[in-house]
Amino acid sequence: MNAQRRIVVLISGRGSNLGALLEARLPLQVVAVISHKADAAGLGLAQEWGIPTRVISAEAYAERTDFDRALQQAIDGFAPDLVVLAGFMRILTPEFVTHYQGRLLNIHPSLLPAFPGLHTHRRALAEGVAVHGCTVHFVTSELDRGPIVAQGVVPVWAGDDEASLAARVLSMEHRLFPHVLRAWVESRWVLEANGHVRWRDDSQEQNLRLLWAGDSQ
Repeated sequence: MNAQRRIVVLISGRGSNLGALLEARLPLQVVAVISHKADAAGLGLAQEWGIPTRVISAEAYAERTDFDRALQQAIDGFAPDLVVLAGFMRILTPEFVTHYQGRLLNIHPSLLPAFPGLHTHRRALAEGVAVHGCTVHFVTSELDRGPIVAQGVVPVWAGDDEASLAARVLSMEHRLFPHVLRAWVESRWVLEANGHVRWRDDSQEQNLRLLWAGDSQ
């Protein structure tokens, strides 16, 4: 029997996506949760689950490269198969990204390539889009442009404001991220040498897109 796959989760705040992953009880081992903020609420959540935590304070390093080296050293000490960014609000250096090439997964609150970067919900409303959502993708040196693994789609309703749309997208994130990681453990998708993700089963369209199943407005 193969050893259980190991992930390290990086967070910046409350850790709601971390909580969704833990509640899903996936067939993998979260070997550590690391934050650059000592007051990140998600650290307490990890400790409640008996998961080792580390704080690598960004304020302790004058240069981004020095912080990333310290973060890399901490991560590598846990020998993960995959590094998962779950609300980790720092732009990583190319050297760091290259070190974890093909092993660094992020969830972003938009349907990439639309609305990379910050304030995605505000921008979606300003553009008047009919649907919005979230994307699980590999991290590359180009911000929010890495290979897409899967997306979750939600409607934008008349009367939505930034907060209501953000809540709907977050609910989808909590479905999508466990879905993707379970499929990873089951080897149902693979990152190919050409930089594209290929799903290995017959339900590719279902795996690429999760549709909103909540109540209508």
